[in-house]
Amino acid sequence: MDIYFVALVALAIAGMIESRSSTPGLRPEYEPADRAFRWLGRSAFAMWLALLAFGFWQYPWWQPLAGLVGSLAANALVLQYGARPYWPGVAMGLALLGLGLASKVFFDAF
Repeated sequence: MDIYFVALVALAIAGMIESRSSTPGLRPEYEPADRAFRWLGRSAFAMWLALLAFGFWQYPWWQPLAGLVGSLAANALVLQYGARPYWPGVAMGLALLGLGLASKVFFDAF
């Protein structure tokens, strides 16, 4: 499986979880952890957009389209199960994974 696709899906899930966790019970209680959660989630969404645009520029058209559809499907699966108390940890882990994989995609391209 291409790391481009995995990065897109991980970043999409992380960004979606951060945007859906608006209630205080679904956010980390410790203020620095909450800031990190918010920063990582928004960075994941921004990187997802950049990676998608980069994919349409660098790869065949079907690869970024598959990443977009895969991201939407993964978000739908996560949303189907509803909010969970462990979402912030999962989102931060996926954001770090996705940001690392996205940096590898960019470094390999240039």
